[in-house]
Amino acid sequence: MKVLIIGGAGFLGCNLVREYVKIPDTEVTVIDSLDPRFLSTEKSLTDVRDQIEFIPGDLRDERLLADQVQGQDVICNCAAQTSHPLSIREPLLDVDINCVGNLELLEAVRRFNPDATVVYPSSSTVIGKALLEIVDEDHWERPLEIYSANKGVAEKYYQIYHTLHHLKTIVLRFANLYGPYGKNSSDFGFINYFIAQASQGKTLQIFGSGAQMRDVMFVDDAVTAIMLAVKQRDFPGKPYFVTSNEHLSVREIAESIVTEYPASRMEMVPWPEQRKKIEIEDVRFSSARFRSLTGWKSEVSFGEGLKKTRAIMEERTE
Repeated sequence: MKVLIIGGAGFLGCNLVREYVKIPDTEVTVIDSLDPRFLSTEKSLTDVRDQIEFIPGDLRDERLLADQVQGQDVICNCAAQTSHPLSIREPLLDVDINCVGNLELLEAVRRFNPDATVVYPSSSTVIGKALLEIVDEDHWERPLEIYSANKGVAEKYYQIYHTLHHLKTIVLRFANLYGPYGKNSSDFGFINYFIAQASQGKTLQIFGSGAQMRDVMFVDDAVTAIMLAVKQRDFPGKPYFVTSNEHLSVREIAESIVTEYPASRMEMVPWPEQRKKIEIEDVRFSSARFRSLTGWKSEVSFGEGLKKTRAIMEERTE
């Protein structure tokens, strides 16, 4: 099997790479722009560097995609601009990567390798503020910022290329993934940021009361979901939520992290004006449809995931 992972030096991408290289007779190619704005570096792949082919390159490079998609069995596009605040500051950059980049990939696959399975990891934030207690795929979309709006647009591209051009596309909506190789920046996922800050003995700042509920999921469960969906013979091109059944408040998440890293602490601070405008408040998702299609279920509890993350990252720094 030949697997191409675009954005493979990023958080989800590098964890996916690590699982695919374990499969015998699997060739893994990684493309990543290593754009410093997105905080991905080759260091995230150090331990698997000799097991992959790494190509520095951009998702928007038409020639590169035309060359690299050929012959691939599985193509997973983990390349994205994933910062909500950055999407507000630089909306044209966001649309260029998260919309145009995905069209470039889909066109390359349509023209040069229409038999490949193409996976798009999307975001639960395409929903915006939830109007129902439990959110599933029938919930309407009301995104609050540019990133979420563009992720929703890109989802439609994958669905259209599935129905119009018969491409084998898989769109999975994840929520609040955390785990090893996360980024130490509040722009790229608050749980990984909290973990990185706590590991350095710093204070975790909770905006407002911290009572807002979140689904949380260890990254290995997301990787398993991707690999399981790829194995399905005929997967629908429409989006599916892939979330755990573990619902925690932001404060509970922070308290668990501080418990794991006792040198750190937490404090409550007022909401920054810009952050408050894009806060989705309470939200709980249902992945019942994805589970019924694949038999997948999340396996790692938040407490267990924190311990796994700490062990891997401490081993990495030894």
